[in-house]
Amino acid sequence: MVHRAPAAVRSILRTVGNTPLLKLEKVVPPGSAAVYVKLEYFNPTGSYKDRMALAMIEEAEARGDLKPGMTVVEYTGGSTGSSLAFVCAVKGYDFHVVSSDVFAPEKLRTMRVFGAELEIIPGEAGYITPDIIPRMIARAEELAQQNGVYFTNQFHNEDALAGYVVLAEELLQQLHQPIDAFCAGVGTAGMLVGVSRTLRRATDGDRTRIVALEPAGSAVLTTGSAGKHRVEGIGVGFTPPLLDEIDYDEARAIDEDEARIMAQRLAREEGVFGGTSSGLNVVAALQLAQELGPGHTVVTVVVDFGLKYLAGDLYAAT
Repeated sequence: MVHRAPAAVRSILRTVGNTPLLKLEKVVPPGSAAVYVKLEYFNPTGSYKDRMALAMIEEAEARGDLKPGMTVVEYTGGSTGSSLAFVCAVKGYDFHVVSSDVFAPEKLRTMRVFGAELEIIPGEAGYITPDIIPRMIARAEELAQQNGVYFTNQFHNEDALAGYVVLAEELLQQLHQPIDAFCAGVGTAGMLVGVSRTLRRATDGDRTRIVALEPAGSAVLTTGSAGKHRVEGIGVGFTPPLLDEIDYDEARAIDEDEARIMAQRLAREEGVFGGTSSGLNVVAALQLAQELGPGHTVVTVVVDFGLKYLAGDLYAAT
């Protein structure tokens, strides 16, 4: 069989997207629906947030809100920051990022590697508490008052949806059967909303069941109770402004320990190397697959690469 290599590109930014879709085999129990995962760690920084970062920057450029010589500002747990740092490096913008020491050191270092100016808000070691994101936001809002600054403000920025519309369009091209359920963890909610709206437009309304996920330790959507947890990228302690109840059918809180075990199983049994939030997504997808049964299809996302978490305890015992 002859494999055709993709054509050469003139900018690494054009390599964002077109990630593989994998059917899981070994972790899926008998009598379940088929489960597919979108392997977003094939993006340049190893994260689905590359899609969002590129969309936010290019939409702002197209409107004239972001011009050469300006500085981009954002608050982030690390993946969005890494992606924005990458995009800003290629496009020549300075990037000032507000983050915290509660997030993976690999992510913080990645932002610096791409040339970002990194400001750290100290937190409770190892835990994402309900106050940490609001504190980061407050500092970023201060920086946004300066002249020559463009504040991407990811939790309020609808430009992010454009990147995830493309992800959903890829799913529709890659799968030649209906998608009965799509589930994903909610951080900014950009991916869940962008995918939900696109799938529903493509399937005459409401065929695809959309399930919003969160860690049980901070179950704001399911119980209204915020708390501390260790699942980076989701469970921010409040309902994200981009999330509308009409964009999902159900919210589920997933046990963090189950998510961590699943992340380890995915690496050992399927060769899929992700973080805790990816494990959480798959735990929920397997629940849905058992509920729906054979003849149905469930899709979720492996959001980033496990190499980002080797300094923590997720893979410490392996």
